[in-house]
Amino acid sequence: MDRPRSPHGAVIVKVFFYGLFMDETVLAAEGIQPTDVQPGFLDGYRLRIGDRATLVRQPGDRAYGVLMTIAEREAASLYADASVADYLPEPVNVELLDGTRHRATCYNLPEERVAGAKPEYAKALLGLAARLEFPDSYLDQIRRALG
Repeated sequence: MDRPRSPHGAVIVKVFFYGLFMDETVLAAEGIQPTDVQPGFLDGYRLRIGDRATLVRQPGDRAYGVLMTIAEREAASLYADASVADYLPEPVNVELLDGTRHRATCYNLPEERVAGAKPEYAKALLGLAARLEFPDSYLDQIRRALG
């Protein structure tokens, strides 16, 4: 089966971002120019914030984020950085706010590796999530990580 490609021939993938990588300017600083950027959510997951964010499976919960299309090599390069190298890709079904569903990849830190607390990370994530107009209940979840 042929994999989707950009007009320049690069293999492209849909990635669901839920942490600070939701900010296109952060990705641009890494040389990544995403396309098809759309907010959405994953049912059955909960955001967990330690030194960084991850999603953990939690029936009945919902985690918000942004679905983006990027080159596969860009995703590999992004997650090769030492600060996020422990994150593992997993397939997910993202629902966009218009009700459409998309298969995507989501990079998560194994739950046993979540440690520490970094209020400045949570504060930055809260600001980003508010700009993306995520629901108040989700913003409150992030606020709780501020301590």
